[in-house]
Amino acid sequence: MPFHVRLVASLFVISGLLTMLLGVSALALGIGAAALVPSAGANQFVAGLTAAAFSTLAVVALVWGGAHVGVGLSLRRRRRWARLAALLLGTVDLLLVPYGTLLGAYALWTLLREDGRRLFE
Repeated sequence: MPFHVRLVASLFVISGLLTMLLGVSALALGIGAAALVPSAGANQFVAGLTAAAFSTLAVVALVWGGAHVGVGLSLRRRRRWARLAALLLGTVDLLLVPYGTLLGAYALWTLLREDGRRLFE
């Protein structure tokens, strides 16, 4: 397997694990904010809104990170669908400045080249 494809796969796994760690942290903050709702008095709405926001962020981060880990591991196994999934994730990653932009650009550059394309046929 070419060096660049292995590196993209590893970067996807690392990025996914770090994103999942962020999701676990946001979930802890959401649980903490939810625990404050009964004692918040007049600010119960704000505490509930904070808990909902952190919980939603946690779920999104866990799903997004899990997708990156799954695609990264599948790229290493040269699954045909993993190239397309990595291209899709990499395209969305371009919007996540600065690290996602670098990961997305590198993934697109690696997987759209002729040798990257041939590897998954």
